[in-house]
Amino acid sequence: MLRTRGLTKRYGGITAVDGVDFELDDELCSLIGPNGAGKTTFFDLLTGAQDPTSGRIELRSGGEWLDVTERPPDDIAGLGVHRSYQITNVFPTSTVLENVRIAVQAHSDHAGTIWRTTDAYEDDIAAARSILDRVGLTDRADDLAQNLSHGAGRQLEVAIALAGDPDVLLLDEPNAGVSSESVDDIITLIEDVAEDHAVLLVEHNMDIVMEVSDRVVVLNQGSVIADGEPEAVRADPSVQEAYLGGYETGDLAGGSGNGNGSQTGNSDDTEGVA
Repeated sequence: MLRTRGLTKRYGGITAVDGVDFELDDELCSLIGPNGAGKTTFFDLLTGAQDPTSGRIELRSGGEWLDVTERPPDDIAGLGVHRSYQITNVFPTSTVLENVRIAVQAHSDHAGTIWRTTDAYEDDIAAARSILDRVGLTDRADDLAQNLSHGAGRQLEVAIALAGDPDVLLLDEPNAGVSSESVDDIITLIEDVAEDHAVLLVEHNMDIVMEVSDRVVVLNQGSVIADGEPEAVRADPSVQEAYLGGYETGDLAGGSGNGNGSQTGNSDDTEGVA
């Protein structure tokens, strides 16, 4: 589906992503690591939001690998790689339905007339309603996005990312800031979208990672230090030292790990280079 070869991003003397070789198949792969490890920068590189210093990014298309290293974000999205963000990124004064409808229309034949009346675009509206049903927001379709709870806002982010039926979905901390009561809903949503999409998930809550992942990749200081099945990665001494710090299942229920087995509300890569 998606792969990198020697992917590197430097900011002056700081290396945020360091020669990463990675491949995502038809699976749910979680990307974990301490704050500043390079996870969000890696997402930015994969989606064209930032250009790499060196290395390659490739997508599998028609049985062949297509080099998309220097493609802009809209091209990469058009090729089937969509993304959600750490911070909810929606039109707050538009309805939930309108947010998803705009995203659907942006990936349809009507993209060039996105701000015209929607009366003629019943197919786009129907597709948006179908996505809202999938993520559990049907009853909130006519509500303004700014009136959603944080958890429902995360569901809307995923709905927007699903517009256009991408092949690959990059989910950047969909559980960030979500109340403990909503965690199960987010887990169910992640598992559902992974049924028919390749998913790369950044998540600090290790209980979620261990529950939903087919595979776990660990970044530390911009480099991959482990890659494998969840239990094997959890038991890896280098991962314990760099990130998990003795984590046991249930330690982080309802919280977000800071890489030392404790709970915190901080998001990854807040240092600005990670």
